[in-house]
Amino acid sequence: MRVLITGHCGYIGPVMTRVFHGAGHEVVGFDTGYFRDQISGELKDEHPDFEFVGDIREIGHEVFAGVDAVIHLAALSNDPLGNVAAEQTQAINVGGTRRCAEQARAAGVPRFVLASSCSIYGSAGGDVPIDENGRVAPVTAYARSKVEGEQLLESLQRDDFEPILLRNATAYGASPRMRLDLVLGNVMAYAHATGKIRVLSDGTPWRPLLHIEDLSRAALAAAEAPIGSLPYHVFNVGGRDCNYQVKDIAEIASAALGNCPIEITGENGNDPRSYRVDFTRVFTHLKGYQPTWNLAAGAQEMVRWFADKPKALETLLSERFVRLERLRNLRAANRIDESFRWVPQVA
Repeated sequence: MRVLITGHCGYIGPVMTRVFHGAGHEVVGFDTGYFRDQISGELKDEHPDFEFVGDIREIGHEVFAGVDAVIHLAALSNDPLGNVAAEQTQAINVGGTRRCAEQARAAGVPRFVLASSCSIYGSAGGDVPIDENGRVAPVTAYARSKVEGEQLLESLQRDDFEPILLRNATAYGASPRMRLDLVLGNVMAYAHATGKIRVLSDGTPWRPLLHIEDLSRAALAAAEAPIGSLPYHVFNVGGRDCNYQVKDIAEIASAALGNCPIEITGENGNDPRSYRVDFTRVFTHLKGYQPTWNLAAGAQEMVRWFADKPKALETLLSERFVRLERLRNLRAANRIDESFRWVPQVA
């Protein structure tokens, strides 16, 4: 297949490109380039066969020429960023998704896979795992944008245009364009920098976590499924045992770091984002999806990544690994405007 991956220059995109190449597919990339130069590893098979640079809010029909499936990653994907840039999050995550889907449908692309998020369950509570029919309770601008993105894609569905909505667990894992502002990376990076693990909540909130390679395999399975073959179009995507309380994540990170001490401060109280998720459907009905990672292995991978990147500790809170800081710096330097569009630079 010829597969278009939007947002291919982000955290997940290079790894997903490698997974699709490994399955024998041609990859076309489309990205605005916010993080294009934020490379913390060599790009080899992680680079697409063709790529376009542009804003997802203005993506054109030419990008979809010959495309068999779209994997839509492009988004402002950070809760703190959404808190300070709610309007831009709405415009890019919802407006950009609409533009991309409408252009894809007009071009005759039959399969559109949205990278949604389990964070849409937000404050659903962690007592009972929630399945795809459960109540959504988003508490952040990012999560709300994913709910709206799902709704608009459902409204565009027809016999020859089949959206698949993947509600992915929180990602972890090493990438050529690394992030340290997601829960496992953040916990372990702080521990490397300070010698201890610090948990700001009371440690009780629940989170499902999934390695970016396994997340990419789910997208691959969704893209490869023949049109009309899936009994469901919405899938919670995670592992068989990937629901953790934050204190459990801290303990796994501690073990990987040689029993690093843990401090649970509770200064942020009980985080309202707490949800356990049921992943039965994805294992039962998304043929070919089989995760291979667990959190302990992911923590060990992070240990190796830090050992290979000692200078990462010097830039722990820099724009290189934290999305919010990168966009703040681009804005302060007048590289992007208030709408997060690029400002033409005078030579």
